[in-house]
Amino acid sequence: MNIGILCWPTSGGSGVVASELGAALATRGHRVHVFSYRQPFRMQPRSERFTFHPIRIPEYPLLEYPSYGMAAACALAEAARSFALDVIHAHYAYPHAVSAYLACRMLGARAPRTVTTLHGTDIALVGQDASFACLTRFGIRQSDAVTAVSEFLRGRTQSSLEAAADIRVIPNFVDTDHFKPGRHLHDVPIIVHVSNFRPVKRSADALRAFSLARRKRPARMLFVGDGPEAPAVKELARRLGVADDVQFGGEDRDIEGVLSQASVLLSTSEFEGFGLASLEAMACEVPVVATNAGGLPEVVADGQTGFLVPVGDVDAMAQRMLDLLDDSTLARRMGEAGRARAHDVFRPEVVVPRYEGLYDELLSSRREAAHA
Repeated sequence: MNIGILCWPTSGGSGVVASELGAALATRGHRVHVFSYRQPFRMQPRSERFTFHPIRIPEYPLLEYPSYGMAAACALAEAARSFALDVIHAHYAYPHAVSAYLACRMLGARAPRTVTTLHGTDIALVGQDASFACLTRFGIRQSDAVTAVSEFLRGRTQSSLEAAADIRVIPNFVDTDHFKPGRHLHDVPIIVHVSNFRPVKRSADALRAFSLARRKRPARMLFVGDGPEAPAVKELARRLGVADDVQFGGEDRDIEGVLSQASVLLSTSEFEGFGLASLEAMACEVPVVATNAGGLPEVVADGQTGFLVPVGDVDAMAQRMLDLLDDSTLARRMGEAGRARAHDVFRPEVVVPRYEGLYDELLSSRREAAHA
């Protein structure tokens, strides 16, 4: 198959999963074309079957606000003609599903089939904004197939947008050959928090929980990522008196190297469509302390691969981190269980064929309709 993937290039879960899906599909013999306004953060083309196409946004004096969505539609349409795309897979409902729809309208009878994957914030935040809700709903309804990365997100989409009755759940995945345990090289345990430093991530909660735990035993904390609230969290570290024990590493492509050295992964979000960082930590045999929010309970098995705590309960977060740091047997057991769950349920060999099956189903239905 010739597959076009439209995604954001940033270090968030949707862009990471789209890039990893493209790489996995190319490895399985498909030709994959990835479209974004810059090369996705973790995309590393490994073969001629995996190609990146930059979306170039034109600028004219009359157009004070150039449209990325329109530029994406044109790029998709042009590529569909040039490479005979069979499927366009849009990651994120708006604007990508709408861009895919416009591209197909331009192509007419030669249009590819379209799949939209919902990742979370496209529904919880963008989709609830009155300026975008109608287009989000429209893009979902016009897709030939819609998937969500968790049961939670499927239910949230159906109840809040009334956008589609048939949404299939295909979870995110992790390469357990790439994300694997490492030999700890540090004399004190390291707590890792991965964030884009937006309000929904509640990164200040992570710092407050670490500060409480730090009072009772030595530890260090590493923040991975960047975003608008990073300066405020850095200032909070200074005010709490833990700045010397906290490091802000920025966006790091070697996230597997970071996680393999962690003692605990701390996730404090008030909403997660899935929770990719938690899954990647589990693959590295790192136990997780996470909020009982969104799709996280479908990833982290409470009491088995980590602990789930209420959103905002920094005391519970601190205590659960201490439970793991003080009991190496418990931490090792949860880490091993987490890696086993990542391998058995979420590795590419389990998940990617479900996307292939969906693509095949859409193309088969078109062939059957053509011969009817």
